Amino acid sequence: MHDDVTDLRAFYETSLGLVVRRLVRRRVRALWPDVRRDVVLGLGYATPFLRPFRDEADRVVAVMPSQQGVVRWPADGRSLVALADETELPLPDYSVDRVLVAHGLETSESRGRMLEEIWRVMAASGRLMVIVPNRRGLWSRADRTPFGHGHPYSASQIQRLLREANFVPERVERAVHIPPLRSPFLLTSAPAWEQLGHRWFDTFGGVVIVEASKQVYRVAGTRRRARRMRPVLLPRPAAQPARTEAGEAAIAYSAAAGRSMSRIAIWKS
Repeated sequence: MHDDVTDLRAFYETSLGLVVRRLVRRRVRALWPDVRRDVVLGLGYATPFLRPFRDEADRVVAVMPSQQGVVRWPADGRSLVALADETELPLPDYSVDRVLVAHGLETSESRGRMLEEIWRVMAASGRLMVIVPNRRGLWSRADRTPFGHGHPYSASQIQRLLREANFVPERVERAVHIPPLRSPFLLTSAPAWEQLGHRWFDTFGGVVIVEASKQVYRVAGTRRRARRMRPVLLPRPAAQPARTEAGEAAIAYSAAAGRSMSRIAIWKS
């Protein structure tokens, strides 16, 4: 079940949430250094990581699930957020170049259909980036943060899930190596923790970030709709006449007369 949008916004407004925002945003930016002329879609609660793309991408749009709720983003200027069902995105086919999913996949109750819908709206050369809690990290056990809710994944699990949804995992990264504590010392030394953890303890990072491409050639028709039964009118067969004793005798007499006439014709010939 999705977290409430007010709880997500409140976390990213805390000192710990601001540090997490910077650490994850730095890794996302390293994976996507250039998004010029691209349409970028954020799904789930991805707005904390979309700001670097606003001035560079051709268009940036955020879609928040209806079960989660929606808040205005950005605070300044025209709102770029829509509220929609994660399995029925209000976007045409092949209309998005890059999709960033954060706080969406681990709490979704329809992961398969959600990924199928992402596949539909992505362009053939599109890129998907998924940010999920790391099963091996400490953050997946800290239920006071959004990363402690939902279903955490290891790197191999999220890659297998993407392959089943017809995506090809390309790169795997991890971020947020600091412990999930609000200690001022830890927060001020977060860059050092991140550098040290990325080099020596990368497996235990707080989040797993996977970038994947779209597998264009796949088996179509994965979603089937129920067939509606319609009534069909058939012609009614004609009523057969009742067979009486007189009728049976007439039929037998006609058959005997026909055989007699056949014999006479043969004898004359």
